[in-house]
Amino acid sequence: MGPTRAQFIQYAPAALAVAAAAAGPWSALAAGAAGTGAWAIHASAPALRSLIACGITATGCGIAAHQVLASGMNPLFALGLAIPAGAAALAHHRNLAGELLPALPTTTTAAAEAGQSSQAQVITAYWMEFISGPTQTEGRKLIQADAVLAHLGLDVGDEYMSFTGIITLPQGQQVRVKPADIASVYGIPASQVEMGDPKHYAPNALPVTVHLRKAPEQPQIAAGIPTTVEELWAAHVAIPDGAMPGTALTLTRYDGPLDWEGIATRERKAIGAVNLQDLAGNLDLSSIQIALAPTDKPSQMGVRVMKEHALMHGTMLSDVVDELAMDSRGYVRLGTYINANAALVPLAQPGSGARHLYLVGGSRSGKSGILEQILLSAHKSRIAVILASPQAGTIAGAGLAAYCGDGLDEAMGALRLAYAVMLDREARYRTPRFPFTDPLIEFILDEAHMLLLASSQYHLEAKAIVEQLTRRSLKRGIGVVLATQTPLAEDLGNSTVIRSQLLIGGGAVFLRCAKGQGSLVGTNAVEGAEGIDLSMIPPQWPGQYAKIADRDMSGLDTEAAARPEDGTFGLGYLLTPGSQAVQFRSLHLDVAPVSLAGSLPPVKVEDCEAWRHREAIMRTPMVDQRGKNLIGSLADLLTKAEQGPPSAAQQGQPAGPQQAHAHPASSTGSAGGDGRELLKPRILELLRSGSSPMTAETIARKLGTSVKHVRPRLSELKGRDEVINENTLWRAA
Repeated sequence: MGPTRAQFIQYAPAALAVAAAAAGPWSALAAGAAGTGAWAIHASAPALRSLIACGITATGCGIAAHQVLASGMNPLFALGLAIPAGAAALAHHRNLAGELLPALPTTTTAAAEAGQSSQAQVITAYWMEFISGPTQTEGRKLIQADAVLAHLGLDVGDEYMSFTGIITLPQGQQVRVKPADIASVYGIPASQVEMGDPKHYAPNALPVTVHLRKAPEQPQIAAGIPTTVEELWAAHVAIPDGAMPGTALTLTRYDGPLDWEGIATRERKAIGAVNLQDLAGNLDLSSIQIALAPTDKPSQMGVRVMKEHALMHGTMLSDVVDELAMDSRGYVRLGTYINANAALVPLAQPGSGARHLYLVGGSRSGKSGILEQILLSAHKSRIAVILASPQAGTIAGAGLAAYCGDGLDEAMGALRLAYAVMLDREARYRTPRFPFTDPLIEFILDEAHMLLLASSQYHLEAKAIVEQLTRRSLKRGIGVVLATQTPLAEDLGNSTVIRSQLLIGGGAVFLRCAKGQGSLVGTNAVEGAEGIDLSMIPPQWPGQYAKIADRDMSGLDTEAAARPEDGTFGLGYLLTPGSQAVQFRSLHLDVAPVSLAGSLPPVKVEDCEAWRHREAIMRTPMVDQRGKNLIGSLADLLTKAEQGPPSAAQQGQPAGPQQAHAHPASSTGSAGGDGRELLKPRILELLRSGSSPMTAETIARKLGTSVKHVRPRLSELKGRDEVINENTLWRAA
């Protein structure tokens, strides 16, 4: 039997190299004959090129060797010329190592008769030799007899080579060939063999794809040294493991690698929630340098990268005083969006009623500043405010409220008062359409978790009242502004009703929260704010640590004022009805909001039954001792208020400070003229020791007496210039 084609291609140049030193010019004819033979047997183009190059090299060396011998020079020089010819033969052999499978078996006659190419014949020969048979080598054990490779297809390029086919067996048999079996036959890693899932195909016919040689992976763009932003996006963001897989970026503005804007588009598919931290990691940036802006199309998302954050320098409160009052649509300005547009929130809806606002923000996030802005906007819009602040003395603009419940017990009283006013309006206005003969009211509940947490003594009552307020108050012109430190359900008394009604009835502001508390994903999901993690809002701007290190050590400057660049106070996300949460920053309080209130007095709640009996109402629990059966009408509430709060014995509880304060008649301060006179030093002592001004009602509750005894004493003390009254709030002179 003669040599196979593969053997001819491999070893013909070696024979040329050996004969070159002796054959002289005749080796050229031999090289030509070898090249013609290679072409005739359909050798591939790379193999043919390598063979011709080897033949030319061998011919040149043979001619040179002949001339050396003819000139009478030392024969060693002629022998040395055989070295380049041998090197050429070795190079040709190595070239063929990547082109042909090593030690290919003889092509079967059936494959040749089928008209297959040389590569297909080699693949078929290997398959029949080692996998399916009939075996060509005695004693060889086949992987699975009769497992024929049908419908063979080749995909060959300059840098890759693969084939596909269907492993076919007679009906009733099952394919047992594994990827590892095929990989061992063709000498490749098992990861380069892909087989169909038997669950989706017939058991006797499985498709297979074998990558004999995979194209080299394209080099990734080096982080920080992209050729273009689009390439950086495609290499790191749009890949399956990226933050926005399957997207393409179109730039709309480019002022450098750290200052550009663009639109990310996903063909015919919604982009969905984007993890900002993953996106920052893909682009090798900090999260504060990236802002996303949802568009009207779910398949598009606006992207902005900033060298310096656009909101770092803030918007001054004093510069936008004219925008704080409510416009004809019921909106007031709360801050500035990332795109420099005014960030507006609704406090009312013309022809419909009031609007709610849900405010989330941890310590030092700017939450109190936003509440002061809302108080000022309500004052300028002539909206009455009932303020409940369980943590006493935290709201600087409390003097702008019609009533302020300052402290835990007083805040619960303010909550009862707001509910009673709603019941009063429901009794007076039976039709759903509110005629607006009474002022709009904003009920502001700061640190709501202090009343709503399961551990609070007022948990059940507060939860029941807030649920009813958020459900029923809007049509009666009463909006609820509820502020908590985290977006977690427990801060709202584990009530999904409160959260959903706040979001349905108005907007939401999300500021920075503590780590582990800022996620709005999963059970705390808020539609329009999916994927936002408030704990990832940094407390400081990039580079702030360097400024702190370069501090002035000359002493405390009492004239210094905080600047927007000193922290990220007020930076967060604003969610308005029917939109997505967009990054914004509240106004920077360069002046105290209360100083911009002007000379107008606070707007008062209308003179109604609930307001006239507010002292008794604020002391009256509105649920039974089990925390059930909330009072649902004004008549029932007034009846219970006339009866007075239940005693400790009636409640089955030991008497405590709260029960003692609930019975003003037992106080020595109301025993008679002398007892009333003793109230003056007690009032002065209370006001001088207190950290914030108090209403007459608060003073009466703290002293355990009636407000009708406190008011005259306050007037007498004011006549002596020992106390000062500022917008119904009393403080020591």
